[in-house]
Amino acid sequence: MLTPTLDQRLALRQQPTQPVVMHQRWEQLLFLHWAWDAQEIQRRLPPGLYVDTFEGQAWIAIVPFFMRGIRPRFCPPVPGISDFLELNLRTYVHDDQGRPGVWFDSLDCNQSFAVWTARTLFHLPYQHATMSAHQETSGRIHYRSQRRGDAQVSEFLYHLEPETRLAEPGSLDFFLAERYLLFSQTPGGLRRGQVHHVPYPLAKVKLEQWDSRLFALNGHAAPQRPPDHIIGSPGVQVQVYPLQA
Repeated sequence: MLTPTLDQRLALRQQPTQPVVMHQRWEQLLFLHWAWDAQEIQRRLPPGLYVDTFEGQAWIAIVPFFMRGIRPRFCPPVPGISDFLELNLRTYVHDDQGRPGVWFDSLDCNQSFAVWTARTLFHLPYQHATMSAHQETSGRIHYRSQRRGDAQVSEFLYHLEPETRLAEPGSLDFFLAERYLLFSQTPGGLRRGQVHHVPYPLAKVKLEQWDSRLFALNGHAAPQRPPDHIIGSPGVQVQVYPLQA
């Protein structure tokens, strides 16, 4: 089992050579991170994945954002299908070869076709949810989500500062934001999927309201404190590639 090197992390920024399967844009992202017990995370991972840590510390994140212009490679965006919302709970992992990526506990979404597609083609734990979001003229975003079958509504109020910067390689911001692989457990075993985009333009965030309900919905103890690390991004254009072993 190899630990990711900085060179390996940087190499994943390179555009893959295989054909793109999907185009999308991720907008108005809010990353709320909590430092977490690495052993607890490791117990929940499938064989072949290992907790990725920064200076010995593991992390879990809640990430609400807007999905825009989702379309397969040869199709235009479709009104009513291509734009939706997503709220995920994620942590950071690597495989036996030291390839760093993301492991999702869950991904809540308000578009039924997107839930079906992600579950079927990418074997990701998407969940149906009723969601809404709007951005005020001031720039403040009011984001709401209620998973199907759950009585509680999660609400987030946040505002991204207009000034952005890129994460410095080797920094905590870089470790948390610069992730280009996702891992999923399929009937055929562990698979990885790659995305490509320019490095996130990162922004400071004014956070007025947040919710940790996703922890309980995924069997975690709820954090009894505000997020330990908060960052945002206005967004990136993304290319998605097929799963591979």
